[in-house]
Amino acid sequence: MLSIEIANESGVAVDTDEVLAVARHALDEMGVNPLAELSVLLVDVDYMTELNHRWMGGDGPTDVLAFPMDEGSVDHGPGEITGSEPALLGDIVLCPEVAAKQAVTAGHTAADELHLLTVHGVLHLLGYDHAEPDEEREMFELQSRLLTGWRAARTR
Repeated sequence: MLSIEIANESGVAVDTDEVLAVARHALDEMGVNPLAELSVLLVDVDYMTELNHRWMGGDGPTDVLAFPMDEGSVDHGPGEITGSEPALLGDIVLCPEVAAKQAVTAGHTAADELHLLTVHGVLHLLGYDHAEPDEEREMFELQSRLLTGWRAARTR
């Protein structure tokens, strides 16, 4: 079973079980090795601003950052399993306060926005990007499909 660690250091109340569930759904749907490990960290605006500046050269806080462990160690299928070492996918860092602001603009709940950002972060860890229009279209379609599937499974 996929190992996902989550730590909420944001000072904001978040249903971390839901964040874990949507991350697990996305990883399962993408066929990620069940031995994989993922870390999700929820942080405050100040820390996210610092991370965004240090790693992305950005100004101000951002909503989600994904830090893949090792491009070569991502297991894309059973053919690549080497030993029983779990693959460290990497870290997803979320900022609930930024997510809450974006949720208002997007017209959905802060929780919905965090779920979307979690899936977005998972896809980044799996090598998806949105720098080019065709990459963006592929990534956002996949993100939408994963979220729709998760919501449908949740209401069953």
